[in-house]
Amino acid sequence: MAFDGVSDQTMSRKAMKAELLDAETELRLAYAWRDERDEAALHRLITAYMRLAISMASKFRRYGAPMNDLIQEAGLGLMKAADKFDPDRGVRFSTYAVWWIRASIQDYVMRNWSMVRTGSTSSQKSLFFNMRRVQARLEREAASRGETLDKHALRGMISKEIGVPLHDVEMMEGRLSGSDFSLNATQSVDDEGREWIDSLEDDSAQAAETVENALDTEQLREWLLTAMNSLNERERFIIRERKLRDEARTLESLGQELGLSKERVRQLEAAAFTKMRKSLEKQSSEVQTFLI
Repeated sequence: MAFDGVSDQTMSRKAMKAELLDAETELRLAYAWRDERDEAALHRLITAYMRLAISMASKFRRYGAPMNDLIQEAGLGLMKAADKFDPDRGVRFSTYAVWWIRASIQDYVMRNWSMVRTGSTSSQKSLFFNMRRVQARLEREAASRGETLDKHALRGMISKEIGVPLHDVEMMEGRLSGSDFSLNATQSVDDEGREWIDSLEDDSAQAAETVENALDTEQLREWLLTAMNSLNERERFIIRERKLRDEARTLESLGQELGLSKERVRQLEAAAFTKMRKSLEKQSSEVQTFLI
C-alpha cells in the first residue's frame, strides 16, 4: 500500500469513510488471509483500520517528521500486524495492531531524529519517547512542594521512574539537547580553516594493506588448490561435502552414498586432512626458503 504523492488530508478522509468491522467479520477476514492468503481480505482488513494507524501517527507530529511519512510508517506497521496476526488467540485485531503500528512509527522517528542514530534498544526507546514528559512531571511535583531538583537528583529520579540505567539517562539527555552540524564546517573563522571532517580518522584499509591482503588471499587459494589436488577423488569428495558446503553433510549420509561405514568415512576424512596439512607445510617452507 503506497502513500507517495497522496496528502495526509486525502488519506484521512478515505480512512474515515472506511467500514467498521464487527468482531465476526474481522475474524473471518483474518482467517482468509492467514489460511488462504486472500489479498482481498487483507486489503479490506487494512483499509478498515487505517483510521487507527492515522490516529496514532498524528500523536508523533511533535517530533518534526512529515505527517505523510508518519502515516506511511503507521501503514507499514499495520500490514506487519496483519501478516503476523493469529486469529486463534481470541484477541481483537485492533488490539494486536496497536503495538506494531507504534513500533513502526517510533523506529522511523528515531531513525530520522538526528544524523547520528539515537539508538534502538528498548531502554533508549523508552527514554526517547518518555524522558521529557517524566522530567516535566517530576519538576512540577517538586515545585508544588516548594522544592528545586538539581540535575543529578532529577536524572536519578528519571532513571528510577522509567526503569533504565542512570548512564542511559545522561547519554540521552546529551543527545536530545544537542544538535547536528555540518562536518564540512571549518574549525576556525579563517577561510583557509581546516574542516572538521579532515580531523576524523580513516578506518578503511590503506592501498598498500589492500594489495597485501589480496595477494595473501590469492596465495592461500593457490596453496589450498594444490593441497586438494594431492588427494584422491574419494577424499576430495568427502572434504568438499564436509567442509566446503553451506550445510555440511553428516558422516552417516556420506557413508550411505559411498557404501561405507560412518567410522570409515571419518577415517578417510582424517587421512585427507593429514595429506592437506603436509602439502600446506611443504609449500609454506618452500616460500620461506625462497624469501631467505
